[in-house]
Amino acid sequence: MTFEHTPVLLREVIEGLHIRPEGVYVDGTLGGAGHSFEIVRRLSLDGRLVGIDRDEHAVEAAAERLKPFMDRVTIVRGNYLHTTDILKELGIGGMDGMLLDIGVSSHQFDDAERGFSYREDAPLDMRMDQRSELTAGDIINGYSQSELFRVIRDYGEDRFAANIARHIVAAREVKKIETTFELVDIVKSAIPMKVRKAMGHPAKQTFQAIRIELNRELDVLRDTLDTMIDLLNPGGRLCIITFHSLEDRIVKTNFKRNENPCTCPPDFPVCVCGRVSKGRVVTRKPILPSSKEMDENPRSKSAKLRVFEKMDG
Repeated sequence: MTFEHTPVLLREVIEGLHIRPEGVYVDGTLGGAGHSFEIVRRLSLDGRLVGIDRDEHAVEAAAERLKPFMDRVTIVRGNYLHTTDILKELGIGGMDGMLLDIGVSSHQFDDAERGFSYREDAPLDMRMDQRSELTAGDIINGYSQSELFRVIRDYGEDRFAANIARHIVAAREVKKIETTFELVDIVKSAIPMKVRKAMGHPAKQTFQAIRIELNRELDVLRDTLDTMIDLLNPGGRLCIITFHSLEDRIVKTNFKRNENPCTCPPDFPVCVCGRVSKGRVVTRKPILPSSKEMDENPRSKSAKLRVFEKMDG
């Protein structure tokens, strides 16, 4: 299956990165290289693009897409969690910009066998990195009822989380849950019919929750933001696209704290905590897709872009 991914907020990302032709840029969620293609073609021979992705298919597709620019591109199969080590191995001391496009690519959703979609019947997989041993099926069949409740409540924000967890446990006592459609039917049975008629797909939030838990998406994002900002050269920018409130809240809170890290009480005449600002939040409010983009690419509707700039000097 061809790896295709329509880059979301492309023009806004390019503007947000404020690209220097001789700079070093990192795309930590390379995907099909839609964003990276536009970044690298703005770089001179002295510039460098490092593309990182966990997905083997993404790495292969990106290498093909970026073939005309491979004299200034390095592609690494890995997790952006390890950006510090990756740059160190490449002999790169800092970067002038980084992009993170959080979430699942269109290709991963559309490739039924990956198990990301609740609209296609497939094994319960959902691994972004297929070298990982743990699958969505392992979570569904192995987590306790209380653990399932926590995951679906916290990451799916589903008000029926307790009932869904209870139905999953009851169903797997009869038979191991192996496919996406089996899980969809279980979730449907846990939600009242009158509620289902008034909502979108009833399994959407559960699938989102299991995927986030399996791939540690929020943990990785939360654990790396400070490091990403530290890796920026003076004047460098970090651009992050999120697709739901949990991700956006993490980014918004982190950016605000890095801009104003002071922990002194508001009534203190001078700062005594010694915490110094690392830079500024460029986007006071998140940048949203235009109406035209949302019409042309419906999957962009929930996208939000936030930008942080490292202090210059």
